[in-house]
Amino acid sequence: MSNVLLEKSGHLATITINRPEQLNCFNYDTLVQLEEKAEAIQLDKDVRAVIVTGAGEKAFSAGADLKERRTLSEKEVRRNVNKIRKVFTLIEEIPQPTIAAIKGYALGGGFELALACDFRFAAETATMGLPEVSMAIIPGAGGTQRLTNLIGPSKAKELILTARRIDALESQALGIVNKAVPADQLMDTALNLANEIMKNGPLAVIQAKHAIHHGSNVDIHSGMAIESKAYEVIIPTEDRREALEAFKEKRKPNFQGK
Repeated sequence: MSNVLLEKSGHLATITINRPEQLNCFNYDTLVQLEEKAEAIQLDKDVRAVIVTGAGEKAFSAGADLKERRTLSEKEVRRNVNKIRKVFTLIEEIPQPTIAAIKGYALGGGFELALACDFRFAAETATMGLPEVSMAIIPGAGGTQRLTNLIGPSKAKELILTARRIDALESQALGIVNKAVPADQLMDTALNLANEIMKNGPLAVIQAKHAIHHGSNVDIHSGMAIESKAYEVIIPTEDRREALEAFKEKRKPNFQGK
């Protein structure tokens, strides 16, 4: 069975890390499969939102497969670290909005995968953290950068340098997850957000995400230029004209992503 599942329902794609007996840890084959699924979504214009989750009840992902890691040469370790960094950057750059649905453990690379998504919802029983320094390494798949961008350098240093694990409620208080919910409501919560997003103009959603993503770490004038270019992409679209017609006719628009 595949280590990574990709399922589509309407305009929604769901990526599931499918190694529940190994707490959905990432070995090299899993990273290769995740890369393939992410690339497929990027090319699929019918997909308007993506949920990322883990199989089973114990873990979103507990990070790198340490059993595999023990067998690797230094060259192979570098290969794995470069691959996971590349794949999570690919996840971050998926044009459609991505939603991490976190249950159980989200540790190390698992937490970094969640950080690469646009939104994060967590079961109240979830446990998150970047424990790498306790293993005499550092987060290598974007954790030092994305967590810092999210919560600021002081708090990110506190969590990373202590290797501390935090629960979902503390993660919500820090602004890491959008919301902590009862475990049995997790997927419905993620799906509700996806549905709210998918009812809107899909090209506009993609361009708005692009403007936010690329404008958030530049000065305001550069950010405004990015926004302007994103708006220009939308002006000639059929969806924009459809929205105006639907408003005139007092009906819901039928967006085609064109």
